Amino acid sequence: MKALKTQLELAREGVITPQMHQVAADEGREPQWISTMVGRGEIVIPAHPSRPNQRVVGIGTGLRTKVNASIGTSSDIKDIELEKAKARVAEEEKADTLMELSTGGDLDLIRREVIGATGLPVGNVPLYQAFSEATKKYHNPNKLDPEYLFELIERQLEDGISFMAIHCGINRFSIERLRKQGYRYGGLVSKGGTFMVSWMEYNNCENPLYEQFDRVCALMKKYDAVLSLGNGIRAGAIHDSHDRAQMAEMIINCELAELGREMGCQMMVEGPGHVPLDEIEGNIMLEKRMSGNAPYYVLGPLPMDSGAGYDHITAAIGAANSARHGADLICYITPAEHLALPNADDVREGVRATRLAARIGDIARDPSRRDLEKRVAIARRDTNWDAQMELLMFPDQAKKIRQGRVPENNKTCTMCGDFCAMERGISLFKEDIRGDKQSPAGG
Repeated sequence: MKALKTQLELAREGVITPQMHQVAADEGREPQWISTMVGRGEIVIPAHPSRPNQRVVGIGTGLRTKVNASIGTSSDIKDIELEKAKARVAEEEKADTLMELSTGGDLDLIRREVIGATGLPVGNVPLYQAFSEATKKYHNPNKLDPEYLFELIERQLEDGISFMAIHCGINRFSIERLRKQGYRYGGLVSKGGTFMVSWMEYNNCENPLYEQFDRVCALMKKYDAVLSLGNGIRAGAIHDSHDRAQMAEMIINCELAELGREMGCQMMVEGPGHVPLDEIEGNIMLEKRMSGNAPYYVLGPLPMDSGAGYDHITAAIGAANSARHGADLICYITPAEHLALPNADDVREGVRATRLAARIGDIARDPSRRDLEKRVAIARRDTNWDAQMELLMFPDQAKKIRQGRVPENNKTCTMCGDFCAMERGISLFKEDIRGDKQSPAGG
Protein backbone atom coordinates (compact mmCIF):
# COMPACT_ATOMS: atom_id res chain seq x y z
CA MET A 1 0.00 0.00 0.00
CA LYS A 2 1.28 3.46 -0.88
CA ALA A 3 2.12 5.59 2.16
CA LEU A 4 -0.31 8.42 2.83
CA LYS A 5 -0.41 11.38 5.16
CA THR A 6 -1.94 10.71 8.53
CA GLN A 7 -4.84 12.61 10.06
CA LEU A 8 -2.30 14.21 12.38
CA GLU A 9 -0.02 15.36 9.55
CA LEU A 10 -2.94 16.72 7.53
CA ALA A 11 -4.28 18.59 10.55
CA ARG A 12 -0.89 20.20 11.08
CA GLU A 13 -1.03 21.41 7.50
CA GLY A 14 -4.40 23.04 8.20
CA VAL A 15 -6.43 20.44 6.33
CA ILE A 16 -9.86 19.52 7.69
CA THR A 17 -10.48 15.98 6.46
CA PRO A 18 -13.90 14.36 5.91
CA GLN A 19 -13.23 12.30 9.03
CA MET A 20 -12.65 15.47 11.07
CA HIS A 21 -15.89 16.94 9.72
CA GLN A 22 -17.72 13.76 10.75
CA VAL A 23 -16.28 13.82 14.28
CA ALA A 24 -17.23 17.51 14.58
CA ALA A 25 -20.82 16.75 13.53
CA ASP A 26 -21.10 13.80 15.93
CA GLU A 27 -19.69 15.72 18.87
CA GLY A 28 -21.30 19.11 18.30
CA ARG A 29 -17.91 20.77 17.78
CA GLU A 30 -16.48 23.08 15.16
CA PRO A 31 -14.46 21.27 12.46
CA GLN A 32 -11.57 23.70 12.88
CA TRP A 33 -11.38 22.91 16.60
CA ILE A 34 -11.30 19.17 15.86
CA SER A 35 -8.52 19.70 13.32
CA THR A 36 -6.50 21.75 15.80
CA MET A 37 -6.81 19.09 18.50
CA VAL A 38 -5.89 16.29 16.08
CA GLY A 39 -2.84 18.31 15.07
CA ARG A 40 -1.84 18.64 18.70
CA GLY A 41 -2.22 14.91 19.24
CA GLU A 42 -5.00 15.34 21.81
CA ILE A 43 -7.58 13.65 19.56
CA VAL A 44 -7.05 10.58 17.39
CA ILE A 45 -9.27 9.21 14.63
CA PRO A 46 -8.76 5.50 13.86
CA ALA A 47 -9.96 5.44 10.25
CA HIS A 48 -8.28 2.79 8.10
CA PRO A 49 -8.16 3.99 4.46
CA SER A 50 -9.13 0.59 3.04
CA ARG A 51 -12.41 0.58 5.02
CA PRO A 52 -14.27 3.64 3.69
CA ASN A 53 -17.56 2.54 5.27
CA GLN A 54 -16.02 2.09 8.71
CA ARG A 55 -17.63 4.18 11.43
CA VAL A 56 -15.66 7.36 12.11
CA VAL A 57 -14.86 7.83 15.79
CA GLY A 58 -12.93 10.61 17.51
CA ILE A 59 -11.15 9.77 20.76
CA GLY A 60 -9.64 12.41 23.01
CA THR A 61 -9.89 15.72 24.81
CA GLY A 62 -13.29 17.42 24.87
CA LEU A 63 -15.17 14.52 23.27
CA ARG A 64 -17.65 12.01 24.63
CA THR A 65 -15.90 9.17 26.47
CA LYS A 66 -15.77 6.19 24.11
CA VAL A 67 -16.29 2.50 24.87
CA ASN A 68 -14.28 -0.41 23.47
CA ALA A 69 -15.50 -4.02 23.39
CA SER A 70 -12.92 -6.83 23.19
CA ILE A 71 -13.61 -10.24 21.66
CA GLY A 72 -11.49 -13.13 20.46
CA THR A 73 -10.91 -16.89 20.59
CA SER A 74 -8.75 -18.78 23.07
CA SER A 75 -6.87 -22.06 22.94
CA ASP A 76 -9.98 -23.71 24.42
CA ILE A 77 -12.75 -22.06 22.36
CA LYS A 78 -12.07 -21.34 18.66
CA ASP A 79 -15.50 -20.60 17.21
CA ILE A 80 -15.31 -18.02 14.40
CA GLU A 81 -19.09 -17.70 14.15
CA LEU A 82 -19.28 -16.97 17.88
CA GLU A 83 -16.72 -14.18 17.53
CA LYS A 84 -18.58 -12.68 14.57
CA ALA A 85 -21.80 -12.81 16.59
CA LYS A 86 -20.04 -11.07 19.49
CA ALA A 87 -18.77 -8.39 17.12
CA ARG A 88 -22.30 -7.78 15.87
CA VAL A 89 -23.65 -7.60 19.44
CA ALA A 90 -20.97 -5.07 20.37
CA GLU A 91 -21.94 -2.89 17.42
CA GLU A 92 -25.66 -3.32 18.10
CA GLU A 93 -25.09 -2.20 21.70
CA LYS A 94 -23.29 0.93 20.45
CA ALA A 95 -19.71 0.18 21.37
CA ASP A 96 -17.45 2.72 19.67
CA THR A 97 -14.52 0.45 18.84
CA LEU A 98 -13.77 -3.27 18.81
CA MET A 99 -10.60 -5.20 19.65
CA GLU A 100 -10.05 -8.62 18.07
CA LEU A 101 -7.80 -10.49 20.51
CA SER A 102 -7.83 -14.09 19.31
CA THR A 103 -5.13 -16.53 20.41
CA GLY A 104 -6.60 -19.84 19.15
CA GLY A 105 -7.46 -21.16 15.68
CA ASP A 106 -6.65 -19.69 12.27
CA LEU A 107 -5.80 -16.19 13.47
CA ASP A 108 -5.55 -14.58 10.02
CA LEU A 109 -8.93 -15.94 9.00
CA ILE A 110 -10.59 -14.99 12.28
CA ARG A 111 -9.28 -11.42 12.05
CA ARG A 112 -10.47 -10.98 8.48
CA GLU A 113 -13.88 -12.48 9.21
CA VAL A 114 -14.40 -10.25 12.24
CA ILE A 115 -13.34 -7.12 10.34
CA GLY A 116 -15.81 -8.04 7.62
CA ALA A 117 -18.61 -8.56 10.16
CA THR A 118 -18.55 -5.07 11.68
CA GLY A 119 -18.44 -1.42 10.71
CA LEU A 120 -16.58 -0.47 13.90
CA PRO A 121 -12.90 0.49 13.92
CA VAL A 122 -11.07 -2.74 14.83
CA GLY A 123 -7.91 -2.93 16.92
CA ASN A 124 -5.72 -5.80 18.06
CA VAL A 125 -2.53 -6.82 19.90
CA PRO A 126 -0.01 -8.16 17.35
CA LEU A 127 2.07 -9.92 20.01
CA TYR A 128 -0.77 -12.40 20.57
CA GLN A 129 -0.50 -13.88 17.09
CA ALA A 130 3.28 -13.55 17.02
CA PHE A 131 3.84 -15.63 20.14
CA SER A 132 1.01 -18.02 19.30
CA GLU A 133 2.58 -18.85 15.94
CA ALA A 134 6.09 -19.07 17.42
CA THR A 135 4.74 -21.60 19.91
CA LYS A 136 3.24 -23.70 17.10
CA LYS A 137 6.37 -23.51 14.96
CA TYR A 138 9.14 -23.86 17.55
CA HIS A 139 7.23 -25.21 20.57
CA ASN A 140 8.82 -22.28 22.38
CA PRO A 141 7.45 -18.71 22.13
CA ASN A 142 10.84 -17.34 23.16
CA LYS A 143 12.20 -18.34 19.73
CA LEU A 144 10.08 -15.70 18.01
CA ASP A 145 12.01 -13.99 15.19
CA PRO A 146 11.72 -10.18 15.62
CA GLU A 147 11.68 -9.75 11.83
CA TYR A 148 8.60 -11.94 11.64
CA LEU A 149 6.95 -9.70 14.24
CA PHE A 150 7.32 -6.64 12.02
CA GLU A 151 6.11 -8.59 8.97
CA LEU A 152 3.07 -9.70 10.98
CA ILE A 153 2.24 -6.14 12.08
CA GLU A 154 2.12 -5.04 8.44
CA ARG A 155 0.02 -8.04 7.42
CA GLN A 156 -2.52 -7.21 10.11
CA LEU A 157 -2.56 -3.55 9.08
CA GLU A 158 -3.15 -4.56 5.46
CA ASP A 159 -6.23 -6.49 6.61
CA GLY A 160 -7.83 -3.30 7.92
CA ILE A 161 -6.76 -2.98 11.56
CA SER A 162 -7.32 0.66 12.57
CA PHE A 163 -5.47 0.73 15.89
CA MET A 164 -2.93 -1.53 17.56
CA ALA A 165 -1.92 -2.06 21.17
CA ILE A 166 1.81 -2.52 20.84
CA HIS A 167 4.02 -3.13 23.88
CA CYS A 168 6.81 -0.66 23.16
CA GLY A 169 7.22 0.55 26.75
CA ILE A 170 8.63 -2.68 28.15
CA ASN A 171 12.41 -2.43 28.11
CA ARG A 172 15.40 -3.56 30.15
CA PHE A 173 15.00 -0.58 32.47
CA SER A 174 11.36 -1.31 33.33
CA ILE A 175 12.08 -5.03 33.84
CA GLU A 176 14.94 -4.13 36.18
CA ARG A 177 12.52 -2.05 38.26
CA LEU A 178 10.31 -5.13 38.58
CA ARG A 179 13.25 -7.32 39.56
CA LYS A 180 14.62 -4.89 42.17
CA GLN A 181 11.13 -4.33 43.54
CA GLY A 182 11.12 -8.00 44.49
CA TYR A 183 7.38 -8.67 44.67
CA ARG A 184 4.11 -8.52 42.76
CA TYR A 185 0.88 -9.52 44.51
CA GLY A 186 -0.94 -9.90 41.21
CA GLY A 187 2.00 -11.00 39.09
CA LEU A 188 2.10 -10.08 35.39
CA VAL A 189 -1.40 -10.12 33.87
CA SER A 190 -0.86 -8.85 30.33
CA LYS A 191 -0.52 -11.78 27.90
CA GLY A 192 1.51 -9.76 25.43
CA GLY A 193 3.57 -8.13 28.17
CA THR A 194 4.36 -11.40 29.90
CA PHE A 195 5.46 -13.10 26.68
CA MET A 196 7.65 -10.10 25.77
CA VAL A 197 9.33 -10.06 29.19
CA SER A 198 9.94 -13.80 28.87
CA TRP A 199 11.38 -13.34 25.35
CA MET A 200 13.73 -10.60 26.53
CA GLU A 201 14.96 -12.63 29.50
CA TYR A 202 15.44 -15.81 27.42
CA ASN A 203 17.31 -14.05 24.62
CA ASN A 204 19.05 -11.47 26.81
CA CYS A 205 17.92 -8.82 24.32
CA GLU A 206 16.17 -5.49 24.36
CA ASN A 207 12.53 -5.36 23.27
CA PRO A 208 12.64 -4.90 19.46
CA LEU A 209 9.43 -2.84 19.59
CA TYR A 210 11.21 -0.35 21.85
CA GLU A 211 14.58 -0.60 20.15
CA GLN A 212 13.05 -0.06 16.69
CA PHE A 213 10.27 2.29 17.71
CA ASP A 214 10.76 4.43 14.60
CA ARG A 215 10.10 1.34 12.47
CA VAL A 216 6.86 0.65 14.38
CA CYS A 217 5.74 4.23 13.80
CA ALA A 218 6.60 4.05 10.10
CA LEU A 219 4.35 1.00 9.67
CA MET A 220 1.49 2.64 11.57
CA LYS A 221 1.83 5.84 9.54
CA LYS A 222 1.72 3.91 6.28
CA TYR A 223 -1.87 2.88 7.10
CA ASP A 224 -2.73 5.88 9.29
CA ALA A 225 -3.44 3.47 12.16
CA VAL A 226 -3.43 4.68 15.75
CA LEU A 227 -0.54 3.35 17.84
CA SER A 228 -1.88 2.52 21.29
CA LEU A 229 1.06 2.07 23.65
CA GLY A 230 0.22 -1.10 25.56
CA ASN A 231 0.86 -1.41 29.28
CA GLY A 232 2.33 -4.87 29.66
CA ILE A 233 3.36 -4.30 33.28
CA ARG A 234 0.01 -2.94 34.43
CA ALA A 235 -1.19 -3.82 37.90
CA GLY A 236 -3.25 -6.99 38.17
CA ALA A 237 -4.05 -6.32 41.83
CA ILE A 238 -4.88 -3.11 43.65
CA HIS A 239 -1.91 -3.71 45.97
CA ASP A 240 0.40 -3.41 42.93
CA SER A 241 -1.14 -0.16 41.74
CA HIS A 242 1.47 2.49 40.90
CA ASP A 243 4.42 0.35 41.92
CA ARG A 244 7.82 1.19 40.46
CA ALA A 245 7.55 -1.30 37.59
CA GLN A 246 4.20 0.02 36.41
CA MET A 247 5.32 3.63 36.70
CA ALA A 248 8.57 2.97 34.82
CA GLU A 249 6.59 1.63 31.86
CA MET A 250 4.10 4.50 32.06
CA ILE A 251 6.89 7.09 31.93
CA ILE A 252 8.44 5.37 28.91
CA ASN A 253 5.08 5.12 27.14
CA CYS A 254 4.41 8.82 27.70
CA GLU A 255 7.82 9.66 26.24
CA LEU A 256 7.13 7.43 23.26
CA ALA A 257 3.75 9.10 22.73
CA GLU A 258 5.57 12.40 22.30
CA LEU A 259 8.17 10.89 19.96
CA GLY A 260 5.49 9.19 17.87
CA ARG A 261 3.58 12.43 17.41
CA GLU A 262 6.79 14.15 16.29
CA MET A 263 7.05 11.46 13.59
CA GLY A 264 3.47 12.17 12.48
CA CYS A 265 1.89 9.07 14.01
CA GLN A 266 -1.44 9.14 15.85
CA MET A 267 -0.79 7.99 19.45
CA MET A 268 -2.71 6.74 22.49
CA VAL A 269 -1.42 5.58 25.88
CA GLU A 270 -2.92 2.59 27.73
CA GLY A 271 -3.39 1.92 31.44
CA PRO A 272 -3.85 1.19 34.31
CA GLY A 273 -5.56 -2.17 35.18
CA HIS A 274 -6.39 -2.70 38.86
CA VAL A 275 -6.39 0.60 40.77
CA PRO A 276 -8.05 1.59 44.07
CA LEU A 277 -10.80 4.15 43.60
CA ASP A 278 -8.86 6.89 45.40
CA GLU A 279 -5.91 6.58 42.97
CA ILE A 280 -7.79 6.84 39.67
CA GLU A 281 -7.75 10.64 39.46
CA GLY A 282 -4.01 10.76 40.14
CA ASN A 283 -3.32 8.08 37.54
CA ILE A 284 -5.12 10.01 34.82
CA MET A 285 -3.47 13.28 35.85
CA LEU A 286 -0.03 11.64 35.54
CA GLU A 287 -0.76 10.21 32.09
CA LYS A 288 -2.11 13.50 30.78
CA ARG A 289 0.72 15.55 32.28
CA MET A 290 3.55 13.29 31.14
CA SER A 291 2.22 12.56 27.64
CA GLY A 292 1.15 16.07 26.63
CA ASN A 293 -2.55 15.13 26.85
CA ALA A 294 -2.33 12.08 24.60
CA PRO A 295 -5.65 10.20 24.56
CA TYR A 296 -5.78 7.73 27.43
CA TYR A 297 -7.17 4.26 26.72
CA VAL A 298 -8.21 2.90 30.11
CA LEU A 299 -8.34 -0.83 30.79
CA GLY A 300 -11.01 -1.19 33.48
CA PRO A 301 -9.95 0.08 35.82
CA LEU A 302 -10.94 -2.45 38.46
CA PRO A 303 -10.98 -0.82 41.91
CA MET A 304 -11.19 -4.17 43.78
CA ASP A 305 -9.99 -7.74 43.29
CA SER A 306 -12.77 -9.75 44.96
CA GLY A 307 -15.70 -9.09 42.61
CA ALA A 308 -15.31 -11.88 40.05
CA GLY A 309 -18.68 -12.73 38.56
CA TYR A 310 -19.71 -9.08 38.80
CA ASP A 311 -16.53 -7.44 37.55
CA HIS A 312 -18.54 -5.62 34.87
CA ILE A 313 -20.04 -3.70 37.80
CA THR A 314 -16.80 -3.14 39.73
CA ALA A 315 -15.13 -2.00 36.51
CA ALA A 316 -18.06 0.31 35.70
CA ILE A 317 -17.49 2.07 39.02
CA GLY A 318 -13.84 2.55 38.10
CA ALA A 319 -14.78 3.56 34.55
CA ALA A 320 -17.23 6.24 35.71
CA ASN A 321 -14.51 7.77 37.86
CA SER A 322 -12.05 7.53 34.98
CA ALA A 323 -14.41 9.28 32.57
CA ARG A 324 -15.06 11.93 35.23
CA HIS A 325 -11.35 12.70 35.44
CA GLY A 326 -10.51 12.70 31.74
CA ALA A 327 -10.11 9.16 30.38
CA ASP A 328 -10.88 9.07 26.66
CA LEU A 329 -11.52 5.43 25.71
CA ILE A 330 -12.60 2.74 28.17
CA CYS A 331 -12.18 -0.97 27.52
CA TYR A 332 -15.21 -2.80 28.82
CA ILE A 333 -15.13 -5.63 31.32
CA THR A 334 -17.69 -8.44 31.09
CA PRO A 335 -19.21 -10.62 33.85
CA ALA A 336 -16.86 -13.40 32.68
CA GLU A 337 -13.69 -11.42 33.49
CA HIS A 338 -11.16 -13.55 35.43
CA LEU A 339 -13.41 -16.61 34.96
CA ALA A 340 -14.02 -17.59 31.32
CA LEU A 341 -14.11 -16.52 27.69
CA PRO A 342 -17.07 -14.11 27.29
CA ASN A 343 -20.09 -15.21 25.28
CA ALA A 344 -22.47 -12.94 23.37
CA ASP A 345 -24.60 -12.22 26.45
CA ASP A 346 -21.48 -11.27 28.42
CA VAL A 347 -20.49 -8.89 25.62
CA ARG A 348 -23.92 -7.25 25.73
CA GLU A 349 -23.80 -6.76 29.50
CA GLY A 350 -20.23 -5.51 29.38
CA VAL A 351 -20.95 -2.88 26.74
CA ARG A 352 -24.10 -1.71 28.52
CA ALA A 353 -22.42 -1.39 31.91
CA THR A 354 -19.48 0.50 30.42
CA ARG A 355 -21.69 2.83 28.38
CA LEU A 356 -23.58 3.71 31.55
CA ALA A 357 -20.28 4.35 33.33
CA ALA A 358 -18.97 6.54 30.52
CA ARG A 359 -22.15 8.61 30.52
CA ILE A 360 -22.07 9.03 34.30
CA GLY A 361 -18.51 10.32 34.02
CA ASP A 362 -19.32 12.59 31.09
CA ILE A 363 -22.26 14.30 32.77
CA ALA A 364 -20.21 14.79 35.93
CA ARG A 365 -17.35 16.33 33.94
CA ASP A 366 -19.51 18.48 31.68
CA PRO A 367 -22.89 19.79 32.96
CA SER A 368 -23.89 20.73 29.40
CA ARG A 369 -24.37 16.99 28.74
CA ARG A 370 -27.19 16.69 31.30
CA ASP A 371 -30.16 17.71 29.13
CA LEU A 372 -31.20 14.11 28.49
CA GLU A 373 -31.37 13.45 32.23
CA LYS A 374 -33.70 16.42 32.66
CA ARG A 375 -36.02 15.19 29.93
CA VAL A 376 -36.16 11.72 31.50
CA ALA A 377 -36.93 13.27 34.89
CA ILE A 378 -39.79 15.35 33.48
CA ALA A 379 -41.30 12.34 31.70
CA ARG A 380 -41.02 10.31 34.90
CA ARG A 381 -42.55 13.12 36.96
CA ASP A 382 -45.47 13.38 34.55
CA THR A 383 -45.85 9.57 34.48
CA ASN A 384 -45.49 9.77 30.71
CA TRP A 385 -44.27 6.23 30.19
CA ASP A 386 -44.05 6.36 26.39
CA ALA A 387 -41.87 9.48 26.43
CA GLN A 388 -39.71 8.03 29.18
CA MET A 389 -39.08 4.80 27.28
CA GLU A 390 -38.03 6.70 24.16
CA LEU A 391 -35.38 8.60 26.15
CA LEU A 392 -33.80 5.74 28.09
CA MET A 393 -30.43 4.29 27.10
CA PHE A 394 -31.83 0.75 27.25
CA PRO A 395 -35.60 0.92 26.61
CA ASP A 396 -35.83 -2.78 25.76
CA GLN A 397 -34.82 -3.79 29.28
CA ALA A 398 -37.08 -1.18 30.89
CA LYS A 399 -40.08 -2.32 28.82
CA LYS A 400 -39.38 -5.96 29.61
CA ILE A 401 -39.44 -5.28 33.35
CA ARG A 402 -42.53 -3.07 33.23
CA GLN A 403 -44.50 -5.42 30.98
CA GLY A 404 -43.63 -8.34 33.20
CA ARG A 405 -45.33 -6.70 36.20
CA VAL A 406 -48.29 -4.77 34.83
CA PRO A 407 -50.01 -2.42 37.36
CA GLU A 408 -53.77 -2.00 37.72
CA ASN A 409 -53.37 1.72 37.01
CA ASN A 410 -51.25 2.21 33.88
CA LYS A 411 -50.16 5.65 35.10
CA THR A 412 -48.24 4.02 37.96
CA CYS A 413 -45.99 1.00 38.42
CA THR A 414 -46.22 -1.95 40.79
CA MET A 415 -43.54 -0.50 43.05
CA CYS A 416 -46.03 1.95 44.66
CA GLY A 417 -49.38 1.26 42.95
CA ASP A 418 -52.09 3.42 44.54
CA PHE A 419 -49.46 5.18 46.65
CA CYS A 420 -47.54 6.61 43.68
CA ALA A 421 -45.70 9.73 44.86
CA MET A 422 -45.49 11.10 41.31
CA GLU A 423 -49.26 10.99 40.80
CA ARG A 424 -49.99 12.66 44.12
CA GLY A 425 -47.18 15.19 43.88
CA ILE A 426 -48.20 16.46 40.47
CA SER A 427 -51.78 17.01 41.66
CA LEU A 428 -50.63 18.87 44.77
CA PHE A 429 -48.28 21.27 42.96
CA LYS A 430 -49.54 21.09 39.39
CA GLU A 431 -49.07 24.76 38.46
CA ASP A 432 -45.82 25.26 40.38
CA ILE A 433 -44.03 22.13 39.23
CA ARG A 434 -44.97 22.18 35.54
CA GLY A 435 -43.16 25.46 34.95
CA ASP A 436 -40.03 23.46 34.04
CA LYS A 437 -37.65 26.37 34.64
CA GLN A 438 -34.04 26.17 33.58
CA SER A 439 -31.96 24.50 36.29
CA PRO A 440 -29.12 26.49 37.93
CA ALA A 441 -26.64 24.00 36.45
CA GLY A 442 -27.77 24.94 32.97
CA GLY A 443 -28.45 21.29 32.11
